[in-house]
Amino acid sequence: MQTKLHTLRDIFDEEFPVTCVNEGKEKVKNIKIKKIVIPIIQRDYAQGRKSTEISRVRERFLEALYDAVTKTPITLDFIYGDIDSEGILTPLDGQQRLTTLFLLNWYAAKSCGVPENEYEFLKNFSYETRFSAREFCSRIINISPQFGNKISEEIVNLDWFPYDWLNDATISSMLVMLDAIQEKFSDVENLWEKLTSGAVRFYFLPIKDMGLTDELYIKMNSRGKPLTNFEHFKAELEQSLRRVDDNIAERIANKIDTDWTDLLWMYRDNNNLVDGAFLRYFRFICDIICYRMDDTPQGKNYSDFELIEQYFSKDCANVLDNINTLECFFECWLVNKNGCTPKELHKRFFDYSHAEGKVKYSDHDLLSSCCMNYGKVAENGNRYFPLHKTVFLYAFIIYLLNRDKITEEQFTRRIRIINNLIMNSADEISDSKTRQGGNRMPAILRQVDSVILYGKILNNSVIGINFNVHQLNEEQLKIDWLETNPELRESLYELEDNDYLNGQISIIGLDIIDNFKKFIALMKCNRDLVDCALLTIGNYSQMEKGWGRYIFGTASRQESWRKLFHRGSADGFDNTKRILRELLSKTAMPDNDFLQSVIDRYLKECEMNSLFDWRYYYIKYEESRPNRYGKYYWADYARKPYVFSALWTEVKESENAYQPLLKILGDVSRQDLGKKLIFGDKYIMLTNSSYLIFDMQTDKNIGEISIDQNSDGIDVEDRIMKMCKYLETNA
Repeated sequence: MQTKLHTLRDIFDEEFPVTCVNEGKEKVKNIKIKKIVIPIIQRDYAQGRKSTEISRVRERFLEALYDAVTKTPITLDFIYGDIDSEGILTPLDGQQRLTTLFLLNWYAAKSCGVPENEYEFLKNFSYETRFSAREFCSRIINISPQFGNKISEEIVNLDWFPYDWLNDATISSMLVMLDAIQEKFSDVENLWEKLTSGAVRFYFLPIKDMGLTDELYIKMNSRGKPLTNFEHFKAELEQSLRRVDDNIAERIANKIDTDWTDLLWMYRDNNNLVDGAFLRYFRFICDIICYRMDDTPQGKNYSDFELIEQYFSKDCANVLDNINTLECFFECWLVNKNGCTPKELHKRFFDYSHAEGKVKYSDHDLLSSCCMNYGKVAENGNRYFPLHKTVFLYAFIIYLLNRDKITEEQFTRRIRIINNLIMNSADEISDSKTRQGGNRMPAILRQVDSVILYGKILNNSVIGINFNVHQLNEEQLKIDWLETNPELRESLYELEDNDYLNGQISIIGLDIIDNFKKFIALMKCNRDLVDCALLTIGNYSQMEKGWGRYIFGTASRQESWRKLFHRGSADGFDNTKRILRELLSKTAMPDNDFLQSVIDRYLKECEMNSLFDWRYYYIKYEESRPNRYGKYYWADYARKPYVFSALWTEVKESENAYQPLLKILGDVSRQDLGKKLIFGDKYIMLTNSSYLIFDMQTDKNIGEISIDQNSDGIDVEDRIMKMCKYLETNA
């Protein structure tokens, strides 16, 4: 078997044993290669195509060749082919590499001004795929390009170049490659000398030495299928790892083709391929490596191949640690005492609703979600696998990697803490350097490590700003509380799992245990009654930052209550908490009858005392409660509490918004944002202590109906009843 290394030039000087037939007798002769011919059966030259995938392959191959002529020589591995008795070499495998070497040697010869006799061997390279490709290879040997512009432009403008040759896939690819070679190698001195002295070499293996037949040759080449992106990826990862350690490369290559493929087989696509699942999980692992290095993948947009170079090349300082992370993050799903699948592992710890001994979580196979969606982005810019899932999956993996040190009971408690932190840190979980607080993911992962491994919450001063500080403080309080109240663990967990709290229980507190179940019962009641009952005690709403927009609970939208029950940027959380606790203190266990009795009592007292706070009108009249987002707007709540608008949208006044103390009385004008009550040829507007009457045509104020108020600015007469009488009288 011939295994000598060759350059493109010196292969024409070598003799190879070839079986020749003369007068019916076979005889082995040493034959010198006279010509390399790409046969008709081979597919077109592809490395010059303009697709994204091929462009990447081209750039990386040229980069490897550039390094070979400027740094360390390279071997392009085996090229297989058949040599006939005339000395014509027909490549079986290696067409693409040979063609690129032909073009690179041609460029070197022409750009370095090499005498014709030195590059004459290039005339012995030919394409048989079609006449045009063969003629093109022959013609360019004899030209003398100026290299002033792109080589392709010079060639296309030559008088012998037919325009329709641009439709030949091989020729158009060669032109693209020549331009890429010119751009890449224009600064390399003595390029011809470096190429011919062995900077780029390959092994040539005659097909007969391999025991292959012509039939197999035809079968292999008629397949016509290029390597998939994943096959390129595996080859490049293995090659990169071999530069680090052959044993490591061998081990990981074997695992990819066996155990890791078996692991991901349940996530295969419709073509029964795990390629996409593998690459998405690989990217997840690379992003974790990036975060652990106090960096962020945001803004880098690395391809899968660039990630290999970034984290798994010999030039990476942490390459051995990164390889260990890659292996561990796959192997942790395989080291399984009970033989559970990842989905079954999830089910052991998580449930969709509250269940004793489990954590409430909506995704029961995070590994599947990651393999299906990691790195995908919707049209609105949102990630299909958001950062909070990245954090949760990371936490689960840290447990799997340390199952010999962490009991299942410990993990269930600790992953609950992580879940609580995640659900209440929507604004904090970010890997953007430009957002307020910067890239928090490195510190968040450090916090996850501490909680999962040791059950301890670290101070921000130790690891950096990470999860929501209020939630971190609350979780520490719970840890301390459970140490002295272990028998109340499930009661606390049931409260945490309530849909309105999602892990944050500070609105209830830990000091009154009876309130745990009272709250759960309260939020099972009619929420419109809950809204009104709370308001009988005081204005429990919270003002959102920026302007006079207040949020109340509504009958249909849980989200409004969640915002009220979670400490955030709105003002008034402590007041909401005080009012809620006072309402709960009035009953052994709240229900709809209790709430209705509280409301009825309040309305009756207002009417008996002739004191009609704005809350009275809000509670008594359904028109005050549009059952939308629970948002209301007060321009000046302190001085004008009766002048407020019920919003139809979540953030601003619109044509469907209206002032309740007008809407109760009749139709309001949509074009005036519900601030005018239409009354015949007049309209009525609201002030804090009166109603103003205007002429519709002139907009002139033609009257006022004052509302008597006490020294505290509270109505002492029912303004709605008074206005109803006015409207009836003047109808």
